[in-house]
Amino acid sequence: MNIKSLVKDLDTLVSQGFMIAAVEQFFADNVITLDYKGVRTNNKVQALEKMQAITDAVGKINSITHHSTITDGNVSISEFTFDFNLTRNNTIYWHEIIYRIWNDKGLVIKEKYFNSHKTKI
Repeated sequence: MNIKSLVKDLDTLVSQGFMIAAVEQFFADNVITLDYKGVRTNNKVQALEKMQAITDAVGKINSITHHSTITDGNVSISEFTFDFNLTRNNTIYWHEIIYRIWNDKGLVIKEKYFNSHKTKI
């Protein structure tokens, strides 16, 4: 199993706006996610439901920028900036760090999100 290759493929899907496909392909059934607001999912079904709600709220993707990724053993950390128009006629712009732990089958078993900015620099 090559974590660098797996995370590259996962980050490519995210960069292209295919968040649901990323969860479907790369998350283990027992994955736990935790966002910066403390919202937790306890399995893949819940993670998919949360991701579906997020993508349903997006009216237009202005840009998704993948800045960098580092890996160490079974851990990866990816940095993104997301710029979306939401369906409620407002915009969201955020800079996010995504911390992932991978299992020995090449699937994410823990994903934690850290939000660092909400304003353009």
